[in-house]
Amino acid sequence: MLHDRLGTAAGRLFWLGVVLLALGVGAVIFPMVSSLVATAFIGWILLISGIVALTGSFSFHGAGPFFGALLLGLLSIAAVAFLLMKPLAGAVALTLMLGMIFMIKGAVELFFAFEMRPFPGRSGMLTSVIISIIMAVLILATWPGISMVVLGLLLGVNVISSGLGYIVVSRLMRH
Repeated sequence: MLHDRLGTAAGRLFWLGVVLLALGVGAVIFPMVSSLVATAFIGWILLISGIVALTGSFSFHGAGPFFGALLLGLLSIAAVAFLLMKPLAGAVALTLMLGMIFMIKGAVELFFAFEMRPFPGRSGMLTSVIISIIMAVLILATWPGISMVVLGLLLGVNVISSGLGYIVVSRLMRH
């Protein structure tokens, strides 16, 4: 049952919320840094996945799977090169992706909040849902004119709202 699982995980949810809250506050205080860190983090993920896909492509038999994996690896590495050569354009592209991620995150958290319907703590998740969807709409409506500072600020606010949501859920599930 969800209530029992949440009750046993309340301590972990609380500390997850505290860590997310601290990271979000740091991102809001230093928005340009958080934008650059997010861009670099995505770059590293793409680089590692590109190298893995590129080297893994040689283990496939047959032209279709080999060229598919090879293309995926090369595209990931090309995306990293783009991020390194044009970091501002990369941040603009990441801002668009972040808007889409916030929309999906809001939908997933909405489902979680409805699953919690008879239990306390649902209001914290619903608040996070509203903030995620509002930020997604703000990003998508103002893109591409959004700056790297706004990317870091919105990322920070979103992480703060998630942290607070988990803290509220964990506190209410303990009682």
